[in-house]
Amino acid sequence: GKLGDAIVFASETVALDVVGADFVREVEPGELIQVDLDGKLSSHRPFGTPDARPCIFEHVYFSRPDSVMGGNSVYQVRKEIGAQLAIESPADADLVIPVPDSGVPAALGYAQQSGIPFELGIIRSHYVGRTFIQPSDGARNADVKRKHNANRALVAGKRIVLIDDSIVRGTTSLKIVQMMRDAGASEVHMRIASPPTQHSCFYGVDTPERSKLLAARMDVAAMAEFIHADSLAFVSIDGLYRAVGETERNKKCPQYCDACFSGEYPTRLTDVGERDNPDQLSLPVGKVA
Repeated sequence: GKLGDAIVFASETVALDVVGADFVREVEPGELIQVDLDGKLSSHRPFGTPDARPCIFEHVYFSRPDSVMGGNSVYQVRKEIGAQLAIESPADADLVIPVPDSGVPAALGYAQQSGIPFELGIIRSHYVGRTFIQPSDGARNADVKRKHNANRALVAGKRIVLIDDSIVRGTTSLKIVQMMRDAGASEVHMRIASPPTQHSCFYGVDTPERSKLLAARMDVAAMAEFIHADSLAFVSIDGLYRAVGETERNKKCPQYCDACFSGEYPTRLTDVGERDNPDQLSLPVGKVA
């Protein structure tokens, strides 16, 4: 981006908005941009031009909804994921309720597609951080209790569809579903705006080892029973790709890195400890295929 005569670099476009800079373009995969003392830009590609494999989970969760990624509004993509969910996995319910804040755009899309009213049935405290990266179950459970509270007057006696961005360990989903039941919900249906997270990320995201991922240990029916939901469904991986503007997922060379869902890593993995087991902590080597 540019701010007057200054060149600004940021991990996502919202940071440019915050400081008042104008977006210029995205840095391409494998590209190094050099800025000299006179402000002159030069582009270098010391590693060639690898295929673009951006993280698709940026669209699901990591990026702020007011950012633009790959030319797509993150907010609009998340709404479209919710619409895809409503098409693929409808529910007979009275209310669509997001798990805030990350579930809000997808819940809006689900509500608009299904015709079920959208309501804020869960109120979130903004003074508690992300729960899935907490190191212990006790810390995660305590954070969930501090972070979310049911809107009892709204939820009591209602059949609800809860929309969340993902299920990692299942800790948050279990507590949220129970919270809804304690608040008097007659039915609780869970819909997830990403495919099941079955594999660890080795590219800088603090996800747990695979044995701790709920979807790696259980099928969807067992997961629904574990979180005490009346039903559970995830958006399909092709539905996710449609939401980001692709006709379908290219199975030979996917347009995004979706390894946490598919197990297909864009780089060869060198395993630490057990060289033949890709479920161990790994480091990417080599260039993107």
